[in-house]
Amino acid sequence: MISHMEYIATALFAIAIVHTFSVPVFARLAHRNGPHAGLWHLLSEVEAVFGVWACVMLAFMVLLVGLDDMVGYMDTRDFTEPAFVFVIMVVAASRPIIELVNMGVRGLARVLPLRNELAMYFVTMAFVPLSGSFITEPAAMTLAALLLRDAYFARPGQAGFKYLTLGVLFVNVSIGGVLTAYAAPPVLMVATTFGWDTAYMATHFGWRAGAAVLINAGILTFICRQHLINGDVGVKAADARPPVPLSVIAIHTLFLVGVVLSAHHPTIFLGILMLFIGYSHAYARHQNPLLIREGLMVGFFLAGLVVLGGLQKWWLQDLLAGLSPTVLYWGATALTAVTDNAALTYLGSLVEGTNEIWRYMLVAGAVTGGGLTVIANAPNPAGFAILKGYFPDGSISPLKLLLSAAVPTLVAASMFMIPKTF
Repeated sequence: MISHMEYIATALFAIAIVHTFSVPVFARLAHRNGPHAGLWHLLSEVEAVFGVWACVMLAFMVLLVGLDDMVGYMDTRDFTEPAFVFVIMVVAASRPIIELVNMGVRGLARVLPLRNELAMYFVTMAFVPLSGSFITEPAAMTLAALLLRDAYFARPGQAGFKYLTLGVLFVNVSIGGVLTAYAAPPVLMVATTFGWDTAYMATHFGWRAGAAVLINAGILTFICRQHLINGDVGVKAADARPPVPLSVIAIHTLFLVGVVLSAHHPTIFLGILMLFIGYSHAYARHQNPLLIREGLMVGFFLAGLVVLGGLQKWWLQDLLAGLSPTVLYWGATALTAVTDNAALTYLGSLVEGTNEIWRYMLVAGAVTGGGLTVIANAPNPAGFAILKGYFPDGSISPLKLLLSAAVPTLVAASMFMIPKTF
């Protein structure tokens, strides 16, 4: 029997989604500097939306079922993913890691038969998202967003270019992490249950995802070629500081690898973070400011999604169970826009009696729709937090993001629908 608390949680979840699409309104109110500008600014922070409404839900829970039951509910939530995204953002955004990725991007760009301006942009939009299959999607999102911020987004104006870039980035990161079985949150949630390993992911998902990422990045580079060639957007001025020593880059790389390998063990990766922060302060001359605030805000967003999403099973699981594979594919793509795709695949994995085609369609739809909104895929809030300050009013319009991600989502959908015998 469905409880009153589940109805209230679903209503608050729906309000949070509407709030997410309304943040530009609150941003404009905040910029008027009225007596409540601080409150409007808080409500205009997308990263705060689900955390705020999760707190409201917990208050209702205390009133309706009691403090002990609320605490018991919180104790059953798994906050490993929010904590991991916070840690990986802080480590991956460090200057030595960015220097390393920049060297890789420049090296790949030199071997492509394109003008350097086009090649650099193409590599950032294609190969950095695909690296998410190995360093995890949150790390790839953080690195790609920082590269785009420094090379392109820091220029004033060009909102159309920025929205197109953001839409493709979100889609490519969502599908770019499915070459392995451990890097994409929606795959990670079901890999053990479904018996999928990296070989399975590479043969069933990987080549399709790789082709879609390259097509999306290629089309976007072609569309934006005049902006890139004419210098309407361009590379930031060279850093006046001495280059980061290779030894420091190597140590930071070890920190990053350690975090990735311990992704399921928060006590380990949080310990690595403490050591990393100490090392960074010891060699502050080689560092940029750490993304502590941005990482915490993203973690708060994802934690709120975990709290609110935990009481959506009553309608979401039954809905998935009643769908045929083809309807499931398009339904999962659409549902991902309004709920986290990892939560979607997890609930789908609880449905009994499913076959291999049904499972493939569930996960393929979930990763396909992962770029449509900021809540669709766990890494999206990381890119959102890094880049939002370079859009008008310091806020990203969810509707414009949805429209910008529509075409690359259709490209991904077409690739994942290529027939295969299971």
